[in-house]
Amino acid sequence: MIKNERQYRITKAQAAKFADALTNFRTELVEPLHPLLIKAHEDALKSQMADLEEELREYESLRAGNFDWGELNVIAELPKALIRARIAKRLSQKDLADALGMKEQQIQRYEATEYASASLARITEVVQALGGESESSRFVEDDNH
Repeated sequence: MIKNERQYRITKAQAAKFADALTNFRTELVEPLHPLLIKAHEDALKSQMADLEEELREYESLRAGNFDWGELNVIAELPKALIRARIAKRLSQKDLADALGMKEQQIQRYEATEYASASLARITEVVQALGGESESSRFVEDDNH
């Protein structure tokens, strides 16, 4: 993900280099290569080019003000989603604490304050203990339906 104008300029320059490399690839072959090697190399260039172009499109779209502001609600709802997920998994606060290698009282404090004092790293650990990252998005989505 491109995060600032400097990265945008660098990515744009890289994309231009890949476009040139792709355009000139067949004409710059010094020795004959097997057709499968040529195709593999071209496919790799095209794939990298597509990734860079997608990053550029995303950044340009965000810069133009296109953003789903509802995405920020995920953050606001995350503490309650973690508590709901724990309950849905039929885990007690002690079970979760044990899974994280901490005392039950710490989980009680986190939940009492809706994880206000928890670091992002700790919240990620809680998500993983509750079933992994792939399931974390499902907990939040379920709250919105």
